Amino acid sequence: MSFAELLDHVGGMGRFQIIYVILLAIPVFMMASHNLLQNFTAATSEHHCHVHINISNTPYTNLTGKLTAKDLLRVSIPMDSKLQPEKCHRFVTMQWQLLDSNVTITNLTELETEPCADGWVYDKSIFTSTIITEWDLVCDSRQLKQMAQSIYMAGILVGGIIFGGLSDRFGRRSLLIWCYLQMAVTGTCTAFSPSFTAYCIFRFLTGMAFSGIVMNGVSLSVEWTPTRTRAIVGTMYGYCYTIGQFILAGMAYAIPSWRWLQLVVSLPYFIFFICSWWFAESARWLVIAGRPDEAVKQLQRVARINRKKEEGEKLNSEVRLDLREAERNMLVTNKLNDKDSLWINTCLLHPRFSTSFAYYGLAMDLQNFGVNIFLIQLVFGAVDFPAKFISVLTISFIGRRFTQALALILAGLSILANIFVPQDLKILRTVLAVFGKGCLAASFNCVYLYTSELYPTVIRQTGMGLTNTMARLGSITAPLVKMLEEYIPFLPLIIYGAAPIISGIAANFLPETLNVPLPETIEEVETRLVESIGRQ
Repeated sequence: MSFAELLDHVGGMGRFQIIYVILLAIPVFMMASHNLLQNFTAATSEHHCHVHINISNTPYTNLTGKLTAKDLLRVSIPMDSKLQPEKCHRFVTMQWQLLDSNVTITNLTELETEPCADGWVYDKSIFTSTIITEWDLVCDSRQLKQMAQSIYMAGILVGGIIFGGLSDRFGRRSLLIWCYLQMAVTGTCTAFSPSFTAYCIFRFLTGMAFSGIVMNGVSLSVEWTPTRTRAIVGTMYGYCYTIGQFILAGMAYAIPSWRWLQLVVSLPYFIFFICSWWFAESARWLVIAGRPDEAVKQLQRVARINRKKEEGEKLNSEVRLDLREAERNMLVTNKLNDKDSLWINTCLLHPRFSTSFAYYGLAMDLQNFGVNIFLIQLVFGAVDFPAKFISVLTISFIGRRFTQALALILAGLSILANIFVPQDLKILRTVLAVFGKGCLAASFNCVYLYTSELYPTVIRQTGMGLTNTMARLGSITAPLVKMLEEYIPFLPLIIYGAAPIISGIAANFLPETLNVPLPETIEEVETRLVESIGRQ
């Protein structure tokens, strides 16, 4: 009896699986909050140099009492091309002559200026406090904002490497429980960071926990649900993440202080940590870990919850012998041969890198669209609903490979199209970006499921850790590529658009997994790969 048959024997998609999937899904609502949090906690407000003006010393004593705040800014800070106070410089001395209509200044650029020696004044009408206003991450320090996000993504990368290998060795459940606790503790500590350095350290650790939660949550849900329901379950998780983007926009609007917002999105993980002790370890993993008796106990527990107690009690010594035989078969080899490994990893790592790379290139630059940041966050979240609904249909009825390739190619084309749209056509630029983001959301919806189905149980978490590493390299690189627009404005869009198109082409060479049971052994993967290459 295969494991898929055993799962159907104890209830298939029964009450246990429904409860299990729901408990794994609830934390996903808050995952978007951590991933996209810096759109709000690191929002850049309008700002200008702080200046000290002694009106009693002005040569225009007859105007004292009539000077407006705008007049005072005009004599102390240069104006930019939009007639707004320049953000990073001020006049060395007060230019009172600028108030005299009888005096003509032929060249304002000749007036001597200096950097903001006394700090900055920020517009706090939208956000009362951000990491930008608290640690003055503007002007010469503005690149630190992008660095902070890259450090967080580096944490997700390291977490994928570390927790991927550890969960294959110590189990999915144990690592998931630990990651919930780490997310709760480090996220809370981030809210009390005394410095920017401490903030980056805690965000790095939070990113590690995020990676462990995603990988182990996906694996547990996939390994405990029947083949026919995997696409639906995966899409449900995708919708939870989408709804989480709405929740983030609402919380950011209601909580304008970055420390309180950080705290609110972190504290629920203490509750998730407590609830996670109910989780059952993956029976598939228990088999390959050499613990078939414990696997049978978990299956019997599932049978009881699914009201299939009698079927569970029939899992006798014969089934145990089958599981031990499966264990020996799984452990014959522990890696793909070099040729097959290179083929699968090359074709799979490209989509993981490009999906994450282009997604965060768009999603972490909401202020660039020139519209209300809360509104654009809602729109970016709303597009996921139709995108993921369409993707689940194509995933379930056409196939994973087709969905993955089409979503990536369409996303790349929409991003490249924005190169030819003038900056003043903000609505059209936003529509193209939203369409591209929707395609990338569909790609995300497919790639997590596809990855878990391509690697066998014996190395599933290691494989997911590897692909997660490439995804995090993409998310780390995305904000750094954004810096290139200071030299060539359209260069980031070219890179963001070309990467998913190339990866969409690479995805066409992966084997199809529609209606195919999860592979348990290395040999199964190699056989399917050879058959796929032969058909192409």
